[in-house]
Amino acid sequence: MPILRLRGSMSETDAQADVTVVLPDGSSLTVPAGSTVEDVAYEIGPGLGRDTVAGKIDGDLVSKHDAVHDGAEIEIVTEDSDAYLTVLRHSAAHVFAQALQRLHPEAKLTIGPPTDDGFYYDVTGVDLDEDDLAEIETEMEAILEADYDIERVERSREEALDAYADNEFKRDILETEAAGEDPVSFYVQDDWQDLCQGPHVDSTGEIGAVTLLNISSAYWRGEEDNESLTRVYGTAFGSEDDLEEFLEMREEAAERDHRKIGREMDLFSIPDHSPGCAHYHPNGMRIRRELEEYIREKNDELGYEEVWTPELNKAELWKPTGHYDAFKEAGEMFAWEQDDTEYGLKPMNCANHAHIFDDDQHSYRDLPLRYSEFGTVYRNEQSGELSGLLRVRGLTQDDGHAFVRPDQIEDEIRRTIGVIEDIYDQFGLEIIYKIETQGDNSVGSDDIWETATDALRNALESKGLEYDVEAGEAAFYGPKIGLDARDAIGREWTIGTVQVDFNIPERLELTYTGEDNDEHHPVMIHRALLGSIERFMGVTIEHFKGNFPLWLAPEQVRVLPVSDDTLGYAHRVKNALDDAGLRVEVEDRDWTVGRKIRQAHDDRLPYMVIVGGDEEESDTISVRDRFENEADDVDVETFVDHLVAERDEKRAEPDFIDV
Repeated sequence: MPILRLRGSMSETDAQADVTVVLPDGSSLTVPAGSTVEDVAYEIGPGLGRDTVAGKIDGDLVSKHDAVHDGAEIEIVTEDSDAYLTVLRHSAAHVFAQALQRLHPEAKLTIGPPTDDGFYYDVTGVDLDEDDLAEIETEMEAILEADYDIERVERSREEALDAYADNEFKRDILETEAAGEDPVSFYVQDDWQDLCQGPHVDSTGEIGAVTLLNISSAYWRGEEDNESLTRVYGTAFGSEDDLEEFLEMREEAAERDHRKIGREMDLFSIPDHSPGCAHYHPNGMRIRRELEEYIREKNDELGYEEVWTPELNKAELWKPTGHYDAFKEAGEMFAWEQDDTEYGLKPMNCANHAHIFDDDQHSYRDLPLRYSEFGTVYRNEQSGELSGLLRVRGLTQDDGHAFVRPDQIEDEIRRTIGVIEDIYDQFGLEIIYKIETQGDNSVGSDDIWETATDALRNALESKGLEYDVEAGEAAFYGPKIGLDARDAIGREWTIGTVQVDFNIPERLELTYTGEDNDEHHPVMIHRALLGSIERFMGVTIEHFKGNFPLWLAPEQVRVLPVSDDTLGYAHRVKNALDDAGLRVEVEDRDWTVGRKIRQAHDDRLPYMVIVGGDEEESDTISVRDRFENEADDVDVETFVDHLVAERDEKRAEPDFIDV
C-alpha cells in the first residue's frame, strides 16, 4: 500500500458550487463540486465512464473515486493508458498479500506499492525464503482464477485503528500520511482487506499473469534505525505473453549485470571496508581513463577549463547555497565537528567552482567562463539502496559550471546539448529528454524560474528535440533538463543533466561588471555530460554486455602462439602493436590453441592474433575477432594501421574482417 492521499468531507457551500477541470487537450469542463474522476469521465462520454479504471489529478495517479478540485488537470486512465499497468500491479501487490495471509495468517503487512517493473510488499512476523515463493504464487493464481471483485470501502478512523490494533505499521500510516483523515479508504476482495488509497482494477481476474521474483530485506520507511522487514518482489501483466517477454528480458538483464561482468573482467570491486565506494582494478581503470579523456576532448570543444577542488571543506561553504540544508539535514552529507568547527565531504562541486569564479574580478567580456572537474563527491545513501556502480556513496561527476550573461543562456544550452547528442550517439544510447520544473522546495522568485525554464524549453525546441515535462521535480535552485539513456535492451537510465541557476550566484553575491559599468549577477549553467563516471561505467558495461568497442576495451588484442616454438614471434607481433599504443598481451600459458581462443572469447577480447610456424615463416598473422570471423595471411602493418584508425575513430564494433 503506497502513501495515502484521501479526500476530506465537503462543506455545504462546496456541494452547491461547480468546479472547472482541465482536460489533456487543454479544454475545460465544468462539473458539480464533489465530482469524482469517474464522474468527469461520464461527463465526457458514457463509454469513457464505463472504461475508467483510475485517473490522474495534476499528474498524480489516483482512484477513480477521488474527488476533483477547481482548476485540476485531469487525465482518465483506461486499459489503453500507459498508467494502467501501474494500477494492475498495485492490485497484484494486494493479491500477494491476500495469498500470504491465507497461508501464513500470522504475517503482518506494512506497505506494498507498484514499481516500474512490478511491485513489492514489505512484511514481518513470518519467516520467508525463496523456497516459499512457489507456494504463495500458486495461491495468488487461485485468487486470480476466482475473479474477486475489488471494492473500495470507506471506514471510520476508529474502525481502522481497531482493525490494526496489533499492526503498528498500519497505525503509523494512519497517524502520519492519513493524519486527520476520517473516513479512510480500504480495498476489499473476498474476505480480505487492506488500508489503501488505491487505485486498483475492478477485479482480481483482470490481472492476466503474476509471478514472484525474489526476496530481500528492507527497513521500515527506509530508515536503518527502524525494524528490518522482509521485502517480496513480484510483477504482473495483462497477459502470459507479456509476462514471458518480461522474464526473458529479465534473464538478459541478469546476464548483463555489471557486477557479474565486473568480476569476470576484473574491472572493479566494492569491498566491505569501503561500502558504496568503488576500487578500480587495472582493467577498470583503463576504461575510466578512456572515458575521462573522451570527456576532456568534449570539454575542450565547449571551451571549458579544467580545475580541481578539494573533497574536504568547512560545512559553512554549503550553507549560503542551500546544499547544507538539502543534504545535511536529510542525513545525506558526511559531516563532523573538530575543534569546534564543522567539516564535511562535499556533496556537490557547485560552491567550490563558484569560489574560483569569485576569486577574481570579471567583465561582461570575460563571459562565458567555464570550469570543468572530475570531482569526487559523497552522498550518504542508505546501505539497502546501494547497487554496484549504479548507486554509490562516493562518485566522480564529470561536472561543469558555465558562468554566463542572461543573453548567453540559450546559446550555451544549445551548444551543450549538441555535444551531448554526439556523446550518446557515440555509445549507441538513445537520449530521452525531460524538463524538471519548479517544486515546493524551490528558492528564488517565480519569475526567474519561469525565465530559466523557458530557456531550457526554447533550446530543446530550437533543435527540434522532443521532451517530457516532470512537474515539480527540479532541484531547489533551478529547473533542469534530465537526460535518460535507453540502452541496448530498452532499459532507461538517468545519467546527465543541464540546469539553469539564477539563485546560487545571487546567494553567493557573485558579480561581473556589465557594459553599463554596474555589477550584475551571472547565471550558472550546471551540466554533467555523463553524470557520474561510476554510474555511466555501470550502464555501459551492461549496454555493451562487456563487449566494449576497441577504444574502450581494457585489453584490445591478445596474441595466441600455437606453441612455445612461436613464442618469440608472438612477442615481436606484440611489440609492433605496443608501438602503436594498443593494449595487447601474449597468452603464454601451456594451453592448446583452442583453449586459448575460448578464454579470449570469454574475456571479451575484440581481437585475437594467432601465430604458428606458417605465420612466422611468412611474416604474417591470422586474425580472429569477437564475432568468430577469421582472416589468414594478414600483413602485420596493415592490421596495426587498421586498429589505430578503428581506435582513433572510436568505431562501435571490430571491423577489420569484412564479412
